[in-house]
Amino acid sequence: MKILVIEDDLEAAAYMTKAFREAGIVADHASDGDSGLFLGTENTYDVMVIDRMLPRRDGLSVISELRKRGINTPVLILSALGQVDDRVTGLRAGGDDYLPKPYAFSELLARVEVLGRRKGTPEQDMVYRVGDLELDRLSHEVRRTGKEILLQPREFRLLEYLMKNAGQVVTRTMLLENVWDYHFDPQTNVIDVHVSRLRSKIEKDFDKPLLKTIRGAGYMIKDEG
Repeated sequence: MKILVIEDDLEAAAYMTKAFREAGIVADHASDGDSGLFLGTENTYDVMVIDRMLPRRDGLSVISELRKRGINTPVLILSALGQVDDRVTGLRAGGDDYLPKPYAFSELLARVEVLGRRKGTPEQDMVYRVGDLELDRLSHEVRRTGKEILLQPREFRLLEYLMKNAGQVVTRTMLLENVWDYHFDPQTNVIDVHVSRLRSKIEKDFDKPLLKTIRGAGYMIKDEG
């Protein structure tokens, strides 16, 4: 699971993201509403944890704007404002859950896990399809026209991310952060090598290409029909 934490209290955010990572959850952090909105728009997350009172743009404004842009990622609102009216306002703004401060991390973790399971339908969560290419996240099987394609773990993660974002340009930065968990460019050709291997495996013995290189931008997997 990958989540975004938007929290301006740097000490609280550092504790929270460290605890999430220890629980096996990849956690990105933004310290204000504007940068949080940018990350939430440019990247794909399973859950967002958003503080209500933020600098530059408040948390409810961030959520409302995400929903306007068609981003339906489950959102858990954190806030020192814990009255019934405050919770109702947060949920009506587009939040999926509301946890008043102070809170126990064990409860926050449990709520995030529930929201992560709730995202999408089981079919959407477990199986991705692009044309005649199918990836099953549960069994880790990849097939094209019914023929099984064997992938290495990193190749599987790469294909999974590309198919999750089918029809959209996926940049090198997005791949580094979401497939390799790098938050910097190590200046290697690791992405090019893996994309080349993946392309060979999913296209070599089939009629039409699916994985495209978008010059100067990144990669896209798409069925042209």
